[in-house]
Amino acid sequence: MNDTSSLPALPDRLSCNPSSPHHVEAIFEHTIGIRLNGKEHTNVEEYCISEGWVKIPSPKALDRHGRPLLIKLKGAVEVFYK
Repeated sequence: MNDTSSLPALPDRLSCNPSSPHHVEAIFEHTIGIRLNGKEHTNVEEYCISEGWVKIPSPKALDRHGRPLLIKLKGAVEVFYK
């Protein structure tokens, strides 16, 4: 098990997109896990613990810039270091 005392605190809201104001580069230097309603998801683009949602990319639909559209799933969100 990793020593989580030396790791940065996980924020309430985090995004993988570097242009987002919720992107924290120091967090992505470590491996994190995200559970939604007890099931671990590996394709989460953004999450918010206090509002209880995660955003995952759509398998086929793209926005006008060619990036996948994000689907919001709601439930109990747990974030942890692996």
